[in-house]
Formats: sequence, C-alpha cells, structure tokens
Amino acid sequence: MDRITIDLVSDVVCPWCYLGKARLELAIAEVQDEVSVDINWRPYQLNPDYPPEGVDQQVELAKKLGGKENMDRAHAQLTALGAEVGIKFNFAAIKIGPNTLDAHRLIHWAGQESREVQGRVVDLLFKANFEDGRNIGDPIVLQDIATEAGLSRDVVTSLLSGDADVEHVLAEVDAAKQMGVNGVPFFIFDQQYAVSGAQPPDELANALREIAKAKAEALRNLN
Repeated sequence: MDRITIDLVSDVVCPWCYLGKARLELAIAEVQDEVSVDINWRPYQLNPDYPPEGVDQQVELAKKLGGKENMDRAHAQLTALGAEVGIKFNFAAIKIGPNTLDAHRLIHWAGQESREVQGRVVDLLFKANFEDGRNIGDPIVLQDIATEAGLSRDVVTSLLSGDADVEHVLAEVDAAKQMGVNGVPFFIFDQQYAVSGAQPPDELANALREIAKAKAEALRNLN
C-alpha cells in the first residue's frame, strides 16, 4: 500500500482549518484500503499580534470581517458546513480570541511523542475553542488538554512556563510564509503537491489516489 505524508499547515483558531481537518479525515477513510496517510501538523498564526492574554473575540472578529452582520453570516455558513461533517460550531461561546503560540508549542511537543498523540492534541484544541468556547491561550486549559491527550502535565506545565521551542514554532510559521502560504488550511502532499483551502472530501480523496498512482508509476519506471 502506498504511504503519503501530508504536512498540514493550520491554526487552531481557524474554523476553515477545523472543517478541512474533518473533511480530510473523511477522505482518508474513503481511501484507507488503497493509501496509507501520515499527517504532520505545521503551525500558522492568523493573529500573531494578539497579546498573551488574548482579545475580545466578538469585537475583534467583527472588526476584521467588516461588521457584525458579515461575521454572523460567515458563522451561519460555517455552522451549516460543520454540521455536515460532525462539527458543532458554537461561535457565540468564544469570548477570548487567543494568541496561539503556546497552543502550537503544545502541538509540537505532542508530535515529539507520536503522530497519534499530536492528532489527539490538535483535535482537543479545535474542539475546546470552537465547540466549548474555552480559551486555548490559557496555560491551565493547555495543561488540561495535554493531560487528556496523554502527555505529562508536569512536563507541559514546566515547558509552558519558559520559552522552550518558541523560536522553532516562529521559524516554522515564517518558513510557511516564505513558501507562499498566506491562508490556511494548506495541505502539502509528500513535500511536492500543494492544495489550499478546506476542499470537499471527494476532492481530497481523489488527490490522494492520484498521488499514490503517480508514486507507483515512478517506482515502476525506476525498476
């Protein structure tokens, strides 16, 4: 079976990234008998200038989207799209717009354990923010998520209290921008094929099949 690695550039406060993740999971389930997929989560910050304590989410987002009416319309659209893939978006519950640097540090540490643990942490962060309205910039919330995902609370608490891997995360965000990523989610398949945006599951499944086919052909030509 062909194995494909996806570097998924995303931010855990990006609703389209949460949607893209759910759609990708459906696509992977569709091709699971044909293709094996590994996911590496790569950081991106939509709001790098937010202070550590965060901002008033409703006020800032309305400003960014050109008014409350536009924000409500976007939220209604996303809520409907989320419902199709099992996401219960609860935008009204999100009071704090966090700086996601520490959340990305946590994702990085989880990745050092295993892809499975990293996937769990990413899942819990998205759910905490978008479904439960928890502040994922709060160290206590991050410690809770780490514990739930199977990481050592003491280790994560200690790491969060310092600046471990801050430079690493910022360098990765910068590398994504240098590569031309200016919106997320951004999928990089096997470090050579790129897909931008939360594509429908069937399109992602087709992309996986096509790449697997191309890899198999390249291998045959080598032999």
